[in-house]
Amino acid sequence: MIRLGVVYILAGLVFAAYACLSLRDQTHPKRGRNALFWGLLAASFLAGDHFGDLGNGILVLVLAGTAGFGRLGQSVGPGPSPADKQASAQHFGNRLFLPALVIPVVVLFGTLVVKTWRLGDVPVLDPKQVTLISLAAGALLAVAAAFILLRQPLITPLQEGRRLMDLVGWAALLPQMLAALGALFALAGVGKLVGDLVTTWIPMDTRAAAVVVYCLGMAIFTLVMGNAFAAFPVMTAGIALPFLVHRFGGDPAVVCAIGMLSGFCGTLMTPLAANFNLVPTALLELKDRFAVIRTQIPTALPLLLINMGLMYVFAFRAHG
Repeated sequence: MIRLGVVYILAGLVFAAYACLSLRDQTHPKRGRNALFWGLLAASFLAGDHFGDLGNGILVLVLAGTAGFGRLGQSVGPGPSPADKQASAQHFGNRLFLPALVIPVVVLFGTLVVKTWRLGDVPVLDPKQVTLISLAAGALLAVAAAFILLRQPLITPLQEGRRLMDLVGWAALLPQMLAALGALFALAGVGKLVGDLVTTWIPMDTRAAAVVVYCLGMAIFTLVMGNAFAAFPVMTAGIALPFLVHRFGGDPAVVCAIGMLSGFCGTLMTPLAANFNLVPTALLELKDRFAVIRTQIPTALPLLLINMGLMYVFAFRAHG
């Protein structure tokens, strides 16, 4: 059976390659810091299970310290010129999108088809991690398709990936770190505390009130945490499970799915979601660093209201 550990190894090898390329890049202004940062991240993926809680905690602190001393540097070595990029875009046209389209196709195929494949009594893919494993397979096949289409040197994906990751920097780790923080909050009982505080001030005696509180809470907590994955375990343990599911009999799948969508509305409106909302402004070199957020707010607020309506209508259909 192919398990999630294979994906961790693949990610670790990619980050290890970024570290080696940074260390060997003589034109890199901060090659030592970048090599240390990506090397530590590679170690967490490749050997995190063997470090123990203390070892992983120290690793995270060193990672944070490395990033805290300033932005990661970017290579100033030779790369494709704007004229070369323009010429390549004109030559390949819309075919440039084909490698990117490979990823969703493979993910859908893996989730819907490969999930049912078995070798004897053993599934080919871990049923609990089919989507992530399929995503990793899709990324590999997309790189292969790009090689066939563009005929670039084998080192090109790693070099260009390193350039992009150097530009994004520590913000690339935010989803992983914040999701882990949400899990820690859930284990610490923050969800129950939130539920107790909410019920103290807001009467939760109707479905509508519980739906509004959960969806709005997911959005607000995401605004504060910067990531819906961090808000989800806290708000679901404190509001969704005890009220929407247990008291009012809501469908857990519907409640949780729409709850995450409500959290994503908060993601659209917070600068703490730096990898989504601040990195694009840096990549596009926009003068207003909050330009992306200002553009997304008019979509996020109506979408949050729509999510509330969808949850109220579809989560309780079995109970009329």
